[in-house]
Amino acid sequence: MAQIETAFITGAASGIGRALAEALAARGSALYLTDVNEKGLDETAAALRSVQANVHTKALDVSDRAAVEQAVQDAEAKMGGIDIIFNNAGVSLSDTVEKMTYADLEWVMNINFYGVVYGTKSALPGMLKRGRGHIVNISSLFGLVGIPSQSAYCAAKHAVKGFNESLVYELEGTGVQVHSVHPGGVDTNIVRSGKHLNNIEGEIADGETQERFQELAITTPAGAANIILTGVDRGDYRILVGKDARWADRLSRWMPNRWRKMFINKMQDRQGKGPF
Repeated sequence: MAQIETAFITGAASGIGRALAEALAARGSALYLTDVNEKGLDETAAALRSVQANVHTKALDVSDRAAVEQAVQDAEAKMGGIDIIFNNAGVSLSDTVEKMTYADLEWVMNINFYGVVYGTKSALPGMLKRGRGHIVNISSLFGLVGIPSQSAYCAAKHAVKGFNESLVYELEGTGVQVHSVHPGGVDTNIVRSGKHLNNIEGEIADGETQERFQELAITTPAGAANIILTGVDRGDYRILVGKDARWADRLSRWMPNRWRKMFINKMQDRQGKGPF
């Protein structure tokens, strides 16, 4: 089992972030929890303090580099260093490339990609100085494949994957490990709180994307957290969360010229509609 005395988690108000906090609190880890949703963050912390008294919280927009740097410094001061950071916060956008605004594209990239970069670069110096640590950067199934109306999300998550692949080589022999996490459908609030405007069939009706996502969200947050922490304990670089992520990963690698059609057909079979 990995030595995790202290943990820093972004997006901890709900979903995978909250489930990771719960699992780590049960292990006895001190926690520094952040989220832009301050109410949800307080609820997470309140639930955990009956198990782990050493829980710190901070409202944080991960697209704000200075704020991320300050939060990491605060966490290091309060907990004596960070053993593991989970760059987990993310948002979703459904729109076509033709209709998507630059403002929405930048919104997704600033949170889903640059938020990961800011967290990594802020925590890395302290980990290198201590000679140990874990950087867990959350990509996605959509960091392995692309689908229609998810170009911004896929671009950000593919960027995280590429960032991780370079970083893991740079940190070889330092004692700091990188873990690239690729969840499939996990039953979280990311779609419910996202922006869903258009798909290839036209304008998206209210609630339509959430209904379709629910059919594909086959993994619980607790199940995802367990898979992630098991991968960290084993020292796995790449962690695939859910059988849908494993299926898409294998198909895209084994049949690179056929996987796109098969992937879309499988999603249509599950939903009886267009994919997103």
